[in-house]
Amino acid sequence: MALTRRKWNNIIIFASIAMVAILTFLDRERQAIPEDAQPLFDQQAPLFQLQYDDLWLAQQGFGWQCDPKVLNCRQWAEAWGGILVSPIAKPTGIASSPHELVIQIRDIETTQLWLFYPEEGLLSSPAGNWYRIPPSLRPSLLPILRLDNP
Repeated sequence: MALTRRKWNNIIIFASIAMVAILTFLDRERQAIPEDAQPLFDQQAPLFQLQYDDLWLAQQGFGWQCDPKVLNCRQWAEAWGGILVSPIAKPTGIASSPHELVIQIRDIETTQLWLFYPEEGLLSSPAGNWYRIPPSLRPSLLPILRLDNP
């Protein structure tokens, strides 16, 4: 059965409308923050220092200072300082390897070793609790690095 030019045009128009509708729906769902998402840090326990593998950021006076290799220091620090997480059950079958996060809270001398799985958007606390980071917040948690070493 051969399709006429008009039928092909109608099929292409319908497929285009369906694709735009699906992509719009997916974009809205990706940007949505879950209702159970809570801040990891707050006014009583704000982030003071963070070490992401061999990169670091620290609060100095009224601003943030980062490893010289990090280009987006302020945005990176604000992303970690304002991170929202949702508690989840322990996930199974994590394919990627974790990055170590050493976190220090202001006015608490002891540091905490967390594990961060950026591809899956997962955090594991020292107590073994698991948290999911909303997809819309994940890209800002990764530092942008300088190509040349200063």
